[in-house]
Amino acid sequence: MPEEREGEFYGKNGEPRKFDPTFKGPIQNRGCTDIVCCILFIIAIVAYIAVGILAWSQGDPRKVIYPTDSRGQFCGQAGTPLEDKPVLFYFNIMKCASPMVLLEFQCPTTQMCVEKCPEKFMTLLKAYTNKNDFDYYKTFCKEGVTNTMGAPEILKQGLCPAMLMPSKPFTRRCFPALGESGGVITVGNNSKFDDGRGNMRDAKDLLDGVTNATVVIEARQVVMKIFEDFTQSWYWILIGLVIAMLTSLLFIVLLRFLAGIMVWVMIVMVILVIGYGIFHCYMEYAALKGTAGSDVTLQQLGFQTDFAVYLQIRQTWLAFMIILAIVEVIILLLLIFLRKRILIAIALIKEASRAIGHVMSSLFYPLFTFVLLAMVVSYWAVTAVFLSTSNEPIYKVFNETACDYSRTTCNPANYSTSPEKAKCPDSMCLFAFYGGETAYHKYLIGLQFYNVFLFFWCANFVTALGQMTLAGAFASYYWAFVKPDDMPAFPVFASLGRSLRYHTGTLAFGSLILSIVQIIRVLLEYLDHKLQGAQNKFTKFLLCCLKCCFWCLEKFVKFINRNAYIMVAIYGKNFCTSARDGFFLLMRNMVRVAVLDKVTDFLLFLGKLLIVGLVGIFAFFFFSGRVKAFESTAPHLHYYWVPILTVVVLSYFIAHGFFSVYAMCVDTLFLCFLEDLERNDGSAERPYLMPESLRKVLNKKNKKEPAQ
Repeated sequence: MPEEREGEFYGKNGEPRKFDPTFKGPIQNRGCTDIVCCILFIIAIVAYIAVGILAWSQGDPRKVIYPTDSRGQFCGQAGTPLEDKPVLFYFNIMKCASPMVLLEFQCPTTQMCVEKCPEKFMTLLKAYTNKNDFDYYKTFCKEGVTNTMGAPEILKQGLCPAMLMPSKPFTRRCFPALGESGGVITVGNNSKFDDGRGNMRDAKDLLDGVTNATVVIEARQVVMKIFEDFTQSWYWILIGLVIAMLTSLLFIVLLRFLAGIMVWVMIVMVILVIGYGIFHCYMEYAALKGTAGSDVTLQQLGFQTDFAVYLQIRQTWLAFMIILAIVEVIILLLLIFLRKRILIAIALIKEASRAIGHVMSSLFYPLFTFVLLAMVVSYWAVTAVFLSTSNEPIYKVFNETACDYSRTTCNPANYSTSPEKAKCPDSMCLFAFYGGETAYHKYLIGLQFYNVFLFFWCANFVTALGQMTLAGAFASYYWAFVKPDDMPAFPVFASLGRSLRYHTGTLAFGSLILSIVQIIRVLLEYLDHKLQGAQNKFTKFLLCCLKCCFWCLEKFVKFINRNAYIMVAIYGKNFCTSARDGFFLLMRNMVRVAVLDKVTDFLLFLGKLLIVGLVGIFAFFFFSGRVKAFESTAPHLHYYWVPILTVVVLSYFIAHGFFSVYAMCVDTLFLCFLEDLERNDGSAERPYLMPESLRKVLNKKNKKEPAQ
């Protein structure tokens, strides 16, 4: 370009690098960077540990495991008097028909822990006349009931239910054993029952109570079934993940020696795997033709807790087929338009393979990152559970008739003699929920927010540490004049030591910026969920725009951070300077960025897609029982898609972990390559350090040294 325009271009995008004969890769003599952020990060970690200790001292995970009776005690908890009473029994299940149940998640009736659910019809008045029946009946009564007490007195004090009916345990709760005979709802084979007060009621009157109580725990039911599926299939899930890890490792090793061939194999295999997915979806779609109920639309079906129902509908397979076909077409079009660029990207992948060959320990670094991330996730999850269960039991007044004290807090220990009981004789003081009014409980939501924020910060820090470590190791390979003689003996460990010793603050700074953006996205999602029922069109549009903008901002921050860490690993400067230098370097070479870097990322993504596809197909045929050889081996599950989806998602993360080494190597070599073009000109005094394969692709040559 003309000299004037060139100066204007470089003025906007920084000055190009000058030749420096002393520069031989990552700077060894460097100082600590972003010290203030390092101190802030250490203080935040210490505070995070304090929050965890506080949560562990106050929390009680049993609250989410065991059902709770009216006194706030846990049914079936080992080491307690209720250890042999694992099931929750409702005195009057029909009171669960109140709409308030759906708002307060509590039935306004006494609930107590019992050994097993009632198995026969019985009223208190009838049982009182027979000693054996009354002894059986008392197992469903509160303590203090004696044979000398009259039935009216027992009912007046609310010590026993007015009736018992055949029930079955469901999620550790007793629900009436409802059935249907000739289109009529029955309970215990009878369409009517005595409510214990001399009234004959229809069995269908129980439906509302059972339905409301079921709605309250329906989500928990699905979670419990999914949990049971995990307990039945965790062994096979681990085997599937091991297969994914071995497959990923095999691909990486083959790329090391057969980069060009493996890239084309990956491309062809991805096309074939997606093509098979389209074929399989079509076969399922065709097989359901004419089947009763298969033409129901997804909109008509609505949400179902049994997700296997969706696989019996033709529209589901049609949707899968269309999605896969669109993906297939997009990939084919990209390959057609990028066919020439792929050759250049293959040369870069070959060079990345050589670099990894000289730094083989880099292949195992993702395992270290995985262990650190597992620790961060575990700490966050445990702390979140303890925080969410660190509330105290809150008791409220529940009543059938009008009462001024309705839904106010009460003390069950002295409620029978309280003024509330005197003014509202039919009221009861029952356990409502877990809460609290102390300073700790008031700021509990703040502690939960801090737990989530530190989770993002720590997870991003671990990821950033991996990026900077690998960048330093691969940069030392590129700038070594004689490979591997001019490289450190242990490049990964040397780079890890430099990153932690000098640049903890820089890593904390970059990950803090990213965490702030991510937590804002979480808050926007939370706000959208809260306003879903009341928002107008403008609010909906505004929230949608904000979510889109912050999604784009998060991607941009990740891009800036990644290149900043590479520049920090090489030059040892602070975050802002490195981010600016890396961004301007890419801006001065925008065409090469589009040609090389993004096409290479696309090829590596195809590799991850292939591994996920292969492992996913294997998991589908194994867990669904479609292959007779696996029918006796595969576990029997509620939802066979649970382990399949788990294997597919985790396989992607495993493949991403291994291929991230390649991606980081490519990005590092790419920035080094751009710097090489600016620093050197191929002369004898300033030779290019890029390999001969890249020089050929870019038509760059090193001039022969002049004869001495």
